[in-house]
Amino acid sequence: MVEFKTVVKKYSNGTVALNNVSFNIKKGDFTFLVGPSGSGKSTILKLILKEEEPTEGSVFVNGYDLSVLKRKEIPCFRRSLGVVFQDFRLLPNKTVYENVEFAMQITEALPKEIRRQVPMALALVGLSRKANAYPNQLSGGEQQRVAIARALVNNPSLIIADEPTGNLDPETSWEIMKLIQEVNMRGTTVIVATHEKSIVDKMQKHVIAIERGEIIRDQEKGQYENEVKDSKICC
Repeated sequence: MVEFKTVVKKYSNGTVALNNVSFNIKKGDFTFLVGPSGSGKSTILKLILKEEEPTEGSVFVNGYDLSVLKRKEIPCFRRSLGVVFQDFRLLPNKTVYENVEFAMQITEALPKEIRRQVPMALALVGLSRKANAYPNQLSGGEQQRVAIARALVNNPSLIIADEPTGNLDPETSWEIMKLIQEVNMRGTTVIVATHEKSIVDKMQKHVIAIERGEIIRDQEKGQYENEVKDSKICC
């Protein structure tokens, strides 16, 4: 589903965000991307979404070699992805239904598809009764559920969640993560970038740990950090 091959990303200001990064995420995986702020997590997500280009190396996502993807092919590629953000990014002047509907409208879905898919997505996240509410009438957890419904409505093969619980209390955070896990159990590949150590440790999923632009650990079932710190032998 996602493969990085010896990827280097150097920004124009000289910052090396990623240094020789390689990893694989298989179809159907639930993967946590962990590491401190500035470690390179956001750059990895931007490369997956083709918002940035690697300086060196190759990125493959859902069968696409992003290095040869033409500009006109990018919208089609992105329809196979769903994205959930920390700050929800809902449209304040649209209802819950309209926020989710909008995600289908921009992909030029047919009206009959929209009428079928939007109610299904809202039912999946438990918000059928809130369809006519506006974002400012919802709790933080409910707003994030709308964001998940919006990410799901086009039936993506990959969901990317960037700190999806960062603005939520612990109880609500766990509810959101259980919902994302349910999405994964339906067959959707999931990547979650997070600082939430307790959630990562409890869920025991695939963990890719990054620090200073380098992968320091890649475990099929791991924790936020090793019980014994990794040591680097110099020279």
